[in-house]
Parts: sequence; structure tokens; C-alpha cells
Amino acid sequence: MASLSKSFFKLSTLLYLILAFSGCALMGSAVVPAAVSGGAVGINYTLTNNAYKTISSSVADVEAALHKALQRMDIRETNRRAKNGKVSITAITSNLNIYIDLEKVTPAVTNIEINAQKGAFFKDKATAAEIIVQTEKNLGVKK
Repeated sequence: MASLSKSFFKLSTLLYLILAFSGCALMGSAVVPAAVSGGAVGINYTLTNNAYKTISSSVADVEAALHKALQRMDIRETNRRAKNGKVSITAITSNLNIYIDLEKVTPAVTNIEINAQKGAFFKDKATAAEIIVQTEKNLGVKK
């Protein structure tokens, strides 16, 4: 019985460390999405630490503003797919893979979700938030 409890403790500790170093939002009391303070006010995060926000502009307008933001930030787009009111864009930097989804909520409202990854486990929430901020800036959204 002692061997079983030791094994359970070791497995639990390993799982905790994996989640802690992956930036997983399931750690501690951060189970619900949280708003970011400072310059990225109003940007929320999914349980997997993807930044997202709903913007009062069409998908086409948000995509045009996003392209300007990525170009200004020297982030290179590598792929674009559009299907059923959703546009998925893949972009890269020297150390990030960035996955962006624009989804039509209504003809005048778009949800933007950004996953900026460093390797397989680490997320760059600051870069994801800044892409949203710069996209909104290009749309003329006032805070």
C-alpha cells in the first residue's frame, strides 16, 4: 500500500510540474479566464491561455487591420484559410508560432483568438495581446 501511495504522489507531482511549466491556466485558482491589466485592457484568455476578444467590426475589416499589425510588428504570415465565416492565419517569428482565428459572430462583430507558442508547451500571452491591441488600433477602436 505504501508503494501505491508513493507512486501516486510522484505522478501527482510530475503532473503538477508539467502543468506549472506549460503555463496552463488550470493551476491554482486561475480556472476562469482573466482580463489583462494595463495596455491590453479587455483581452481575455481561454483555459489554454489563448488571447481572445470580440471586436465590433466585420471579419474583412478585422483581417485587413490584422495584416497591417502583423506587418508593422515584423511578423511573417505563412498560411491563410477561410471557411464558413472563419479565417485562420498562421504566422511566425524567429521563436514563435502564431495561430490566429477570426470568427464571424454577426456581420458587424468578429471574435479574434490568438495562440502564440514558444515550442510545444510555452505561451507568449504578451505578444498575443499586443497583436490584438495593434489590430484594434488599426481599426480606430477607442478604449
